[in-house]
Amino acid sequence: MSGRIIGISGPTVSVDLPGLRLYDRVQVGHARLLGEVVRLEHRRATVQVYENTRGLGLGEPVTGVGLPLTVRLGPALLNRMFDGLQRNLDWLYRQEGDFIHAGKEPPPLEIDAPLEFTPLKQPGDFVATGEDLGTIQEGPFKHFVRAAVSGTVQTITTGPFDLHAPVATLEDGQRCFCFEDWPVRKPRPYRRKLPLGEPLVTGQRCVDFLFPLARGGTAIFPGGFGTGKTILEQTIAKFAAIDIVIYVGCGERGNEMAEMLEEFTALDDPWSGKPLMARTIVVVNTSNMPVAAREASIYTAVTMGEYYRDMGYHVLLLADSLSRWAEALREISSALEEMPGEEGYPTYLASRLAEFFARAGAVETLSGKIGSLSMILSISPPGGDFTEPVTQACLRTTGSFLMLDTALAHRRHFPAINWFQSFSLYAEVSAHFNETTSPRWDAVKQECRQLLQKEEGLREVAEIVGTEGLQDGDRLLMKVAETIRQKFLSQNAYSEDAFSTPEQTFEKISGMLEFYRCAGEKLKQGKFLDEILKDQG
Repeated sequence: MSGRIIGISGPTVSVDLPGLRLYDRVQVGHARLLGEVVRLEHRRATVQVYENTRGLGLGEPVTGVGLPLTVRLGPALLNRMFDGLQRNLDWLYRQEGDFIHAGKEPPPLEIDAPLEFTPLKQPGDFVATGEDLGTIQEGPFKHFVRAAVSGTVQTITTGPFDLHAPVATLEDGQRCFCFEDWPVRKPRPYRRKLPLGEPLVTGQRCVDFLFPLARGGTAIFPGGFGTGKTILEQTIAKFAAIDIVIYVGCGERGNEMAEMLEEFTALDDPWSGKPLMARTIVVVNTSNMPVAAREASIYTAVTMGEYYRDMGYHVLLLADSLSRWAEALREISSALEEMPGEEGYPTYLASRLAEFFARAGAVETLSGKIGSLSMILSISPPGGDFTEPVTQACLRTTGSFLMLDTALAHRRHFPAINWFQSFSLYAEVSAHFNETTSPRWDAVKQECRQLLQKEEGLREVAEIVGTEGLQDGDRLLMKVAETIRQKFLSQNAYSEDAFSTPEQTFEKISGMLEFYRCAGEKLKQGKFLDEILKDQG
């Protein structure tokens, strides 16, 4: 199926190619640039090209692939770096050098060592769609190979095999491979969604204690420039109690991604002791890559996340930042001359975001396992304005809102999460901490919040009369609240304090509140505050 180019407007190309369908993948021009059909009209299709169109000319050939934009799912995804179109960047670097040349399509799956297949079925067994055929060892993980079709097994591989050879053949002649191609915009199936109850431990005391996240939940943290969004996401990626981490640099600066990769390759996972990259997939779409490809990068990453979720693993997707994805959506919409919504974003921005957030969750997979896909997404509102469309659209669907405060960031408080403006809807997670860490978890959290709220009210009075003009009880409260802010809610991302287990978190805050209660009793007995603080110090 081939046609020709009849119009070019930046990354948007009009083609005359009969038989195309919406979201079909096409190859554009002599350079075979990758594109996707985004609009169909009579004798004209509009294609969004995901590569640089410089040098493209009218009349050049256009070829339809006959498939939508897909991602190849299989072994050898972990410990890899891809761009938003699942091009293997390590392979491109070895073959092409420092820069990506147009029209290159490297093999998405590349193995470093022979694969060993361990069958879970035998000839004569019936296998249903989505059921496990066998396993392959992928680093520290068992990679489950699932049947894409159903039928009775005729032959099945055992031991070493070739990546592109079938692992099983069914009696009706259908073949099963260890990989599959899946449309990135289509959610992967599962039996049913499950209620969220298990916590997603991040190692950040402010998050785990005050605003807990759930496995399978979603969280956003919007913040202006310099509030520590990237550092917070990378810290969570290092220390989160999760099986698989997928990190998406969506329009991220190249030097930040390079620093992250350099650091991740040198670190170990604190939970398993294995190399950190062994559980990580990096999807890179830096700011100097074509803007339109940012839109594809998010969908590529979430499809990979669903794939490992279906194996029964707990997956965490981190994207930095969702605002740049929305900007790509705005640019595509503008090129299509669609009716703009607020601030030029397309009118369907909220529905696209809701569809994306809906792909998170804890599920029972087709093979009967329990897996989850969690999302933590940063947002970069222009000028730190949280009333802008992207933040507001995310607020309607997210389960946790962690507001990054510019004032806290300027005071070098990390993470700069405002504990008065943030919230978490995953209250059921606290019940898990009550059972596993301490039955007093909820009570201590409530006490801590009340103390911080009282301190906020006293601060205005202290600014007028000075701290020396306050009563000793109020001075004690402000002193303890300051200790909580500086030594509990604040952590150093580059020291051993960057990570705190729930047990360490509870022990630390309990000690501070116990001192507050004991000091209050001593004040009632007539001791002066300065003496109490001197005895403690």
